[in-house]
Formats: sequence, C-alpha cells, structure tokens
Amino acid sequence: MWAAYKGKWALEIVERDDGLITYSRLPEHYFSKYEDWPSHEKKAMEFVKGDVLDIGCGAGRHSLYLQEKDFDVMAIDTSPLAIKICKLRGVKNAVVSSIEEVSGELGFFDTILMMGCNFGLFGSLEKARMLLERFYEITSSDARIIAETRDPYNTSNPNHLEYQELNRNRGRMSGQLRIRIRFKRYSTPWFDYLLASKDELENILLGTGWEVKRYFDSENAQYIAIIKKTHVH
Repeated sequence: MWAAYKGKWALEIVERDDGLITYSRLPEHYFSKYEDWPSHEKKAMEFVKGDVLDIGCGAGRHSLYLQEKDFDVMAIDTSPLAIKICKLRGVKNAVVSSIEEVSGELGFFDTILMMGCNFGLFGSLEKARMLLERFYEITSSDARIIAETRDPYNTSNPNHLEYQELNRNRGRMSGQLRIRIRFKRYSTPWFDYLLASKDELENILLGTGWEVKRYFDSENAQYIAIIKKTHVH
C-alpha cells in the first residue's frame, strides 16, 4: 500500500496454508474515489449514521468519504504504514489497532464499518461471536454494522472447493481461510480470514444481539450486510 501511495507499481500476494498463491492489484482499489466504487458499496454508505468506527481502514477511502459528509470517524488498522497513509491523505482520527483490541477506549459508536470484505477479520465463528458481544457494548441502542464479505460457495474453482472440504474435515468453517499477505521480502504473520454465505452469517449472529436487516449484492460473490442491533439480547 505504501508503494502504491508513492506511485510505484505494486502487487498484493496472498498465500494460503494449502500452498495456493494468488495476487491482485488491490493497492489501486484502496485509493479509489467514491464515483469509482461498485454500486453495492455506494448503497451501503446511505446506511451510515452518527459516530463511525472504520475497522481495517486500509488507505482510508471510506473514512475520507464519510468525513466529507461531516461524519465523525475513527479509523483503525493493524498496519502502522496504513495509518500513516490515512493521516497523510487527511483522515483526522486514525490509530493503529487490531479488531481484537476494539474496546470502549476507542469511543462509543453508532456505525461500525467492515468494508473491503473485512467481515473476514472476525476469523472464526467463536471469535466473531465474542467480538459481536463487545461491539454491542460500545454502540448505541440503534447502532448498525455495515459488513462486506464473500460467499465462498459461489465458485467452481477446484482449488477452492478442495480447500473448503479440507476445512470441513478439520472442523473449520468452509470459508475459514488461513492466509498471510506478502510483498517483496515482507510477509504478515499467518491469520484466519472468514468468508461466509448469507445463511452462515445469520447463524453467526444468533444470540449476539445483532440481526441482518438487508443485503446488497454485487456483480460477483461479494455482498454487504446491513446488520442492526436488536433489543432482545
């Protein structure tokens, strides 16, 4: 992302624990303007309200857009360079923090953003439910989570289908990826990244005090869920 910010050509390489390696020019997407966003992202932004927590903010494109709309946004990312880029691009409140570190110390929020497939940062069913409980505590009574993910079953790629079966055989969710991100000589630690179908997403929410109010589908397997707080908890 830093290389892309500096105007250099950059590839993002994803390595999965079964040996599969893929790459994308995603760094360019991190800097895209609102007018270039896909329609499901634009529609989701209409459901943002109040004070916002942008989890996994990357280069800050959502935070910057919402700031321009006079929202008070707290942007967090585990990458110090991502936060540096956010600040250089004009994000007012940006701090280095992981999703696991989210607490009331960051503030009290009306909207939690998990865009860019950042529902995946929940990692697993158990971790998702634990974090959803925490989100419940640090949000207002009519708060919402706007989360993007990808339906792992919307594929015919044998590499992905075999990996889903491998996951099920080892007691994991089909779309529970174990990956690390690489760039040149750098790599992140291995981490779990969760892809979920709509049925699986709704199952994760059971008993957490959150429920899906509507979905926005994209032209591929990605979709956004508008998740609102319930008063039955």
